[in-house]
Amino acid sequence: GVFHIDVPPGNIPLAAVQEMQKDPRVAQLIPISLGDTFRGFRIVGTTPAYAAHYGAQLAQGAPWTQTMQTLVGAQVAKNTGLAVGNTFYGSHGLGGTGHVHGDFPYTVTGVLAPCGCVMDRLVLTATESVWKVHEKATALDDEDQKILEQEREITLALITYKSPLAAVTFPRFINTTTEMQAAAPAVEITRLLRMVGVGTDVLRGFGAVLLLTAGLSVFIALWNAVRERRADLAMLRMLGASPFKVAGLVLVEALLLAAMATALGVLGGHLLAQLVGSWLQAERSLPLTGWIWLASEWWVLLLGAVVATLAAALPAWEAYRLDVTTLLNHR
Repeated sequence: GVFHIDVPPGNIPLAAVQEMQKDPRVAQLIPISLGDTFRGFRIVGTTPAYAAHYGAQLAQGAPWTQTMQTLVGAQVAKNTGLAVGNTFYGSHGLGGTGHVHGDFPYTVTGVLAPCGCVMDRLVLTATESVWKVHEKATALDDEDQKILEQEREITLALITYKSPLAAVTFPRFINTTTEMQAAAPAVEITRLLRMVGVGTDVLRGFGAVLLLTAGLSVFIALWNAVRERRADLAMLRMLGASPFKVAGLVLVEALLLAAMATALGVLGGHLLAQLVGSWLQAERSLPLTGWIWLASEWWVLLLGAVVATLAAALPAWEAYRLDVTTLLNHR
């Protein structure tokens, strides 16, 4: 009901939802009915309050005023070519492979402006539209129709509470006194992050191994460079460079390598995050971006400098204690 990614567990009776709406702890209740799709995009039966809840704005047309009229999200319009005035038929099921409800055409009355949220991927219609499609498809006569109307259900409800205390007590009340299940999105997301925390720790450990490997690579490169350029370093000493200056050159080289590598690594990480975020936003309407820079990232640059300094310590010491006389005599 929030990201419209997973399959809902089942339906809840409309009568129970209406009782919840009367509870003084509930500020707003938005019914949501699922069950059909159009070319892979979910058809959501709801009220105009659902679009208002996400701050959705119209790009074209107007909201629905009667059943079987729809508002389509920006991504839906882009991928399917739907425009104001077009008609289409829904397919049964959320997988997009069910039979087509060919006797019940929907009419597009409006197209929503892009919002970078789940609204971009939804087809919104009145809850009564969903009931009409499925009741007419299953009712055998007028008596069946009346029974179905009395047993109407919705898939879920989004609830806004009147107070923080209600946000704590009401879900517990629902879970303990009814057959329905209440879930707080913030709590569920926190649980998800706690579950993937082990994976995050593994990634951090892998990053530490990569950092040590990079430090070892810098050490080997500088050590070989000092040994291969001993004659050049000796010449610098002959031209008046002090041992400290020669050792400093090796250290500066290491710091320059570390600075470039760290900058490229951080930029590459942000670019990769942006690419993944763009894909998630297009496919799942999850507004993620890689262009958020944290102050803590400066510690990455500092850590890179520390690793480079440690890696360059032994090569710099080798350059510092270079015996110029012996080296030139051998040359």
